[in-house]
Order: sequence, then C-alpha cells, then structure tokens
Amino acid sequence: MTIRTLPPLGPNRKLKLPRAVERTLSNGLTVIAIRRPAVPLVEVRLWLPFGRANLARGLMLSQTLLSGTSTMTSVQLAAELQKVGGGLSAGLDADRLMVSGTGLVTGLDRILELLGEVLTGATYPNEEVATERSRLIDGIRMAQSQPSHLVRRALLKRMYGKHPYAVQTPEPEQVAAVRPAALRTLHTDRVRPTGAILLLVGDVQPARALDAAERALADWTGDGAPGELPPTPPLEPGPLLVVDRPGSVQSSLRMALPAVPRTHPDHAALQLSNLVFGGYFSSRWVENIREDKGYTYGPHSTIEHSVAGSALVVAAEVATEVTGPALLETVYELGRLASLPPKEDELEQARQYALGTLQLGVSTQAGLAAVASAYAGAGLRLEYLAEHAARLAKVTRDDVAEAAATYLAPSRAVSVVLGDAGRIEAPLAVLGPVRTEAVES
Repeated sequence: MTIRTLPPLGPNRKLKLPRAVERTLSNGLTVIAIRRPAVPLVEVRLWLPFGRANLARGLMLSQTLLSGTSTMTSVQLAAELQKVGGGLSAGLDADRLMVSGTGLVTGLDRILELLGEVLTGATYPNEEVATERSRLIDGIRMAQSQPSHLVRRALLKRMYGKHPYAVQTPEPEQVAAVRPAALRTLHTDRVRPTGAILLLVGDVQPARALDAAERALADWTGDGAPGELPPTPPLEPGPLLVVDRPGSVQSSLRMALPAVPRTHPDHAALQLSNLVFGGYFSSRWVENIREDKGYTYGPHSTIEHSVAGSALVVAAEVATEVTGPALLETVYELGRLASLPPKEDELEQARQYALGTLQLGVSTQAGLAAVASAYAGAGLRLEYLAEHAARLAKVTRDDVAEAAATYLAPSRAVSVVLGDAGRIEAPLAVLGPVRTEAVES
C-alpha cells in the first residue's frame, strides 16, 4: 500500500465581510441589517439584555413569550409565520433574552409585524403557561439526573460564589410557583427596546430592511431596565472539589481558568494558547489523554465569553479508575505549554484552524447572524472580525507561551470532579488538597 503524505496547508483567504447598515430607532432599539444574498431567506435575531431577573420567571417568560397575544393564539401566530415560510423561537441565558427566527425574504415585513405584536401584546395565557411550566419542570428534573448538569452546577458555584452567574438553572419548585401575572409584570419591566439589538441578515436591501423594522417596531416602548451585572469575581483556586456520586462508573472532570474579553490585547494569543492546549482535536491534551492513553473520548477546552466576564473551561469524562492519572496529565499539559512554547508548525496549525473556523462561522446566513448577534451584544460590530483575524496572524510562539503562563497556570485553576468519592478521593489527594461534598439533590 502506498502511503501518501498530506499536502501542506495553503494560505488563508482574506476574510471578506459584508457591509452592515445600522440605525437606532427613536424608542432606543438598535437595528443592524447585513446583506448576504446566498439564498432568498432572512435571519432575524433580537438580543435583549436581561441580567439579574428572577431566573425561574425569566425562563418561563422565554418559554411562553410566543404563546399568544391579544389578537392571536399560539397556533394562529405559528400559522401566520408559516405562511411566509418563517418561524420564531425564544430562549434565555445568563445575559440575554434572544428571539430568533428565519423566513423567506419576501415575508420579512410580516415577520417583523408579528414580532412587534408579540413584543407589545404577549398575554401569557393560563393554559399555555401551565403546559410550559410542567414541561420545564420535567426538563429540569431530567437534567438534574445527568452528570454533565451536576458537575456544571458545582463548577459555576465554585467559580462565581454569590454572583448571578453562579446559578443558571432554577429549582423545580421555583418554576412551579410562577404564575401568568408575574410573567406579564416581568414582560413590562424587562422586554423593552432600550439597549436591545435587532439583527437582520440575508438577501435583503439593508436600507429597506431598516425601514421595515422601524414601521413594525416603532410602537414598542417601555421604561423598565435590567439590573446591570457586576463584574465576575476573580477565581479562587482552593482545594480540588470532589462531588460524590456513589456508584458512578465515570468521573466528570472540570477546570476553570481565567480568561479575557474579546477586546483585550491578550485575547488572540490566549485563543491560540487554548487551541494548542486542548481547544481542538489536534491539541496536546487531546493527543495525550485520548489518542495516547485512551482515558477519554472527547476532552475539550473552550473560552466562554459573557457580558460580565470570561473564563476558560476544561472538560473531560473519564473512567473512574483513571480519574487521578487523567487529572495529572491535564495539569501536566497546562504547565508544559508555558515552559515549552509550541513549535512553529504546531502554532501555524492552530492559527490555520482559528482563521479557518472564523471563515466558516460567517459563511452562511445563519452563521453570520449568530456571530454578528453575539458580538453586537458585547458592543462589537462585524469589523471586529477582520481586526481579530489580523491579530491572530501576528501571534508568535512567545506570545502563546506568555499567555499560557499568565492564564493557564494550573495554580490558577478552579477544579471540580464529579464521581464516586470512595474510589477517586485517595488518588486525587495524592495530587493536592481535596474537599469532598455530597451531590446536591
């Protein structure tokens, strides 16, 4: 059999970004329209700041926002959207309420009209709220039996303490207490245009799209304002936390390390440092504990950006008997990156991956809408992508090593392991101080 070597990577194409047209309406809503004429569709993204709301009520509001208005039931609303090949959905995270949708570009005016009706006239009918409340409670109870949810909850609590980010899922009894009247009050207080951003991406004429948004949403008003989130607290490493889950056949390993926002001068170097460590399949950590030792199938590390702060999160699921060795190799790879900078080809491979995924991320209408919306919520615009690509191209080996020493030092990590404490506590204690607690029910 003839073995053929892979050809060398070619040069990256220059990132081409469409022009964005922006207008702030008299009610305070910012509307951004971006033309991407690949297919005759339009993507709609509405980003509303929503921090520090009552979590159970906020989640219930997102689940029932589209459940009916003063003139339409949820079924009628869905039927009207389907007439123009469209649909809308809503969701909530720690920072924002997001209303997302897509449809034929010829139906944009109608989609925006229906969106406007929801924003100004959502009624939260008793039956719909009761149905969604039961569904959400069932979903939370199911999640609470999953290791990924349990370890994430423990990690957030360790990372954020009393900060609102520490709890991102309410308890079932908190959801059970939510009533329609509370949702209507929350809607009045928080679903308002000031500070909100509407993004329209697709085969649109930007000026006409902005006019359509202004016609449809000019009557959306409101005086409420979300409570501003305080900055996230600095990570306090302390002992490794073992969350006891008796009888578990595997351990869920999580680590959080400091990171910087996208606008920070170190962001590009830290992104490449993370990729070299564990941020993609060809990284050192994946090569070590997956390919070489077979401890896990899908380890990964990622930088999580939120409005109030950023963090680098390391995650792996490993067999119980190799929990200690897996953590040892993770700490080893974190420390090695600061003392042993990547070789030129190793850095270049990570750089090509970062630049390539940047290109891929904005190559479709939906991808461009998602990226532009996330950046707009952080106060950035599309031109940031070109600036970031230029910074990625200039990062050196020394820059990566310096970022690793500053942010990826194992001594700065907050570490949590969920598993059978009776079997993993002693091996982990060999590596450093350990504190054990029971899993929260």
